[in-house]
Amino acid sequence: MLQASTLPTRLRPRTLSNWLFIVAALVVAMVVIGGITRLTESGLSITQWKPISGIIPPLTGAQWQAEFDNYKKIPEYQQLNRGMTMAGFQAIFFWEYIHRLLGRVVGAAYLLPLLAFWAAGRIPRGYAPRLFALVALVCFQGAIGWWMVSSGLAKRTDVSHVRLAVHLVTALTLLAGTVWTALDLRDLAANRLANPARLRAFAGAALLLLFAQIMFGAFTAGLDAGYAFSSWPLMGDEIFPAATPLTDPLWRNAVDNPVAVQFIHRWLAFVAAAGIVWLGTKAIRAGAPRIGWAVIALVGFQIILGIATLLSGVEIVIAVAHQANAALTLIAATAAAHAVSRRTA
Repeated sequence: MLQASTLPTRLRPRTLSNWLFIVAALVVAMVVIGGITRLTESGLSITQWKPISGIIPPLTGAQWQAEFDNYKKIPEYQQLNRGMTMAGFQAIFFWEYIHRLLGRVVGAAYLLPLLAFWAAGRIPRGYAPRLFALVALVCFQGAIGWWMVSSGLAKRTDVSHVRLAVHLVTALTLLAGTVWTALDLRDLAANRLANPARLRAFAGAALLLLFAQIMFGAFTAGLDAGYAFSSWPLMGDEIFPAATPLTDPLWRNAVDNPVAVQFIHRWLAFVAAAGIVWLGTKAIRAGAPRIGWAVIALVGFQIILGIATLLSGVEIVIAVAHQANAALTLIAATAAAHAVSRRTA
């Protein structure tokens, strides 16, 4: 390990940390826009993947008509939106276009500064592979996004909820990895002998519970399962509706049955909350009280937003706030996990 006196002065770990926090904010924005795209059923409005030329939106009447004609060929239009006006199409096109554009911005915000830092020799030893892995994950996320969209262009009237879950979980994995790396670099800036944190088992377990809950949130959104029952704490008049048709094999209900998925998402929330609150208390005891209390507060707020989303019949503003707060909760939980996993020199 390099000693403090021999660490090259050209290294700027705090600058890199600040850059990564900015990129993390962009990822949160993309998650929020993705939620709006799903809730407004805008995700299939752009039926082609053009990573470069797609940056430029339709500018003329003919270009808009060509995009609309492409949309008219898919089942969503033919079965659900037949007769949609050009104005209606432009409204849903807007959200999908912004979502894809922001994806490109995130990619550029990762790659271009990273190349500049790398060329200038400003990346501390051991961090370049991790940073380039995050960039690769951004690129992979773009491919996953198209894989998701393509599932709704031929036979379905929506995208696969499983692919939607993969897309969201990958985005949040990117977010957590970015925040963790930024925190490692922040520690290195404060102490040139600091080692990268190693995730402790109990902290990893708490984060896995949170990721499982987020995955079921994606299933809930993709299946429109939030509309199945808008009562709380019961689903109608029962804990679990006895008349719910179940599929065979039984395990598939946890993935494909909207009623079962909503049930799991409702109650797994409290298991995940217990794990994250426990992590928050550990962070407080480890000397990070602000992070610990923040994660506890965000978990409580997340449960309130989840219940409000159900009771409101999935009102879009509340539902988007629920998804945005999930991303903030993940950031806080990642920071708490980092705080309890720090290693001294």
